[in-house]
Amino acid sequence: MSVVEAEQPAENTWRTLRRGLALSPELRTGLAGTLALALVYMVGRVAVPVAVQQGIDEGIVGGLDLGVVWTVVAATAAVLVVTTTCGYLMMRRLFTVSETALANVRTRAFRHVHDLSMLHQQSERRGSLVSRVTSDVDQITQFLQWGGVILIVNLGQLAVTTAVMLAYSWQLTLVVLAAFAPAVLVIRQLQRRLAGAYGTVRQRMGTLLGTIGESVVGAPVIRAYGIAGRTARRLDAAIEGQQRAQQRAIRISILGSSVGELAAGLALAGVVVLGVLLGVDGTLSIGQLTAFLFLVTLFIQPVQIATEVLNEAQNAIAGWRRVLDVLDVAPDVADPGEQGRDLPAGPLDIRFAGVGFAYPGGPPVLHDVTLDIAAKSRVAVVGETGSGKTTFAKLLTRLMDPTDGAVLLSGVPLTEVRFASLRSRVVMVPQDGFLFDATVGQNVRFARPELTDAELTAAFTELGLADWLAGLPAGLDTPVGERGEALSVGERQLVALARAYVADPDLLVLDEATSAVDPATEVRLQRTLDAVTRGRTTLAIAHRLSTAEAADEVIVVDRGRIVQRGPHDELIRDPDSVYGLLHASWLEQTR
Repeated sequence: MSVVEAEQPAENTWRTLRRGLALSPELRTGLAGTLALALVYMVGRVAVPVAVQQGIDEGIVGGLDLGVVWTVVAATAAVLVVTTTCGYLMMRRLFTVSETALANVRTRAFRHVHDLSMLHQQSERRGSLVSRVTSDVDQITQFLQWGGVILIVNLGQLAVTTAVMLAYSWQLTLVVLAAFAPAVLVIRQLQRRLAGAYGTVRQRMGTLLGTIGESVVGAPVIRAYGIAGRTARRLDAAIEGQQRAQQRAIRISILGSSVGELAAGLALAGVVVLGVLLGVDGTLSIGQLTAFLFLVTLFIQPVQIATEVLNEAQNAIAGWRRVLDVLDVAPDVADPGEQGRDLPAGPLDIRFAGVGFAYPGGPPVLHDVTLDIAAKSRVAVVGETGSGKTTFAKLLTRLMDPTDGAVLLSGVPLTEVRFASLRSRVVMVPQDGFLFDATVGQNVRFARPELTDAELTAAFTELGLADWLAGLPAGLDTPVGERGEALSVGERQLVALARAYVADPDLLVLDEATSAVDPATEVRLQRTLDAVTRGRTTLAIAHRLSTAEAADEVIVVDRGRIVQRGPHDELIRDPDSVYGLLHASWLEQTR
């Protein structure tokens, strides 16, 4: 979001606030009771100056009357107890409600980000997406728990205080209002500038989080290439950008507070001067003037606090706008949900019907691919880097949707298949073998949480990995570290393959799943994969000769088109074909 986009007009600010509140219906839970407590709290605070006035005028000025004084003291103490209790209950209710509401907003935002297509996630920095769910929602929470509560209470206190001041002296009330009227106009203009300033702050915070995340995750690469200095400068620039944006917002905020302080000083000075004159004329008693000065303090306090709260409100609304921006993005790979269909039971056959695909703003990656793959067959897709074979796998698992044509499994278009059915029947093992920060056993259990340790150990044995598992420091309980970095690249892939194996899918998609393992491990895995893939449809994106040789059929992709298809033994008969040249290159690499 640019600075220009951040500087939204006032009506957009109110529209964002209304949409944000509509997104959190929990905020209306028990609202009537909370407002009743707030009303008692506000009236109780204003009642204290009135009690002071009665005590002075009735118990002291006309002659000391201890009975009146003690009565006023007791009544004031009782009012303070009730006021404090109501304030506590009000804050407790609002804190509980706001935490519940914002927890739901955070959950909804996270799930929506998770549902966005890979294309959208790749087009936006991950740190920016994370900041929508973390720091932006935190800013909203902080405002609702502190600023929002204080704003409601103080606006009510302002109204009640003004009414009581009018009851005492309309002349002095006009002095107070005249002192604050210009300040309100100035502060209103500053708030418009502050909206844009805090929009920039939230955007720069997302950039900063993204830069920090990349620097932490990419630490090995940074060290390997000796670019720590360049990375530090990039991080410094992100920090400096966020700092400048924050400082600009703070300068505007301080200016608004200073204007409020000036108005408060003028109001007090005017009340003292005019109050003394009215007192001399007998229009105002000493007690009333004293009470009025207390009331002016109660009037000034919410005005000054409101200025600070409005600053926080602009920051929160900027955060809310960023959260809503994410929620407004409709997933281009949507789950049909209850209106969708389940895949038919049994092994799945595959059909690509006139499929074409192009990344946004880019040239076509696949061109009019029409292809049928029989159920239970094992197919290898090969081609040069950038030929479109990985896109093939992503379309088949519906991580992306084709821009033309349709992909069908056992006659059912993927766009009509419920995600619950698709994900339980189709499993993809990606090239990077991503692991969660847990143990080996827990990572494999992500596929089937009900499996016991004995069943997991048996699965590793069936895969021919019993000796590898026994060689780990704690076996199944060995921590893999964040992103699996406590294991080697090949070991991460072994765990990923075991996870896919226990999931027992009807269609298994391997995106170069053995590319990261050493030759000895590859031979062992290849024997295991022969057993794993038997009886189920398997499509392997292959960069290695062994994968293509073991397949029932090889599909050769070149520049987004299928140029050859058939068993390995037949395809290598033409040494000048695309597959023949790939085969020769593979052989050269193995020498």
